[in-house]
Amino acid sequence: MALTDGSPEPPRPRRSPLQALLPYTTIVLIIAALYVAWVFYSRYESNKRAEQALAAKEEAQRKRVIDEVYGSGEIRFQNFSADNGSLRRGETTELCYGVENATSVKLDPPVEAIKPMYHHCIEVAPKKTTTYTITAFDAKGNHKSLSLTIQVR
Repeated sequence: MALTDGSPEPPRPRRSPLQALLPYTTIVLIIAALYVAWVFYSRYESNKRAEQALAAKEEAQRKRVIDEVYGSGEIRFQNFSADNGSLRRGETTELCYGVENATSVKLDPPVEAIKPMYHHCIEVAPKKTTTYTITAFDAKGNHKSLSLTIQVR
């Protein structure tokens, strides 16, 4: 047991008004710092979302341009034509074709084996008026056809 002489506690030194406000100002400063940090973070996130949206829009634009220039992966005929559409018996003409995004090509009536090419010509000598049909097939099983008639007099 501690001995006490019964004397009252010594008086606490009086705090100045500045010391009395210190805990409150500290809390206010912490709240202000948190608010400023939140503002900076929310602006950072907003800018990041805006940059991502802009990048997505630019990517969509680039894709649209690529699809227009190079095609969208679907079969596309560049040309299917003959040098001369009207022949006399025994004459020949060149039948030219060009196809994109095809894995195989068939010509009906068959003249010779043909392959998918950007531009290729074959010589034909029809004996009578003939309609040539070219059909291109892609890897997905899709196909497209074009027809051309060569008149023989």
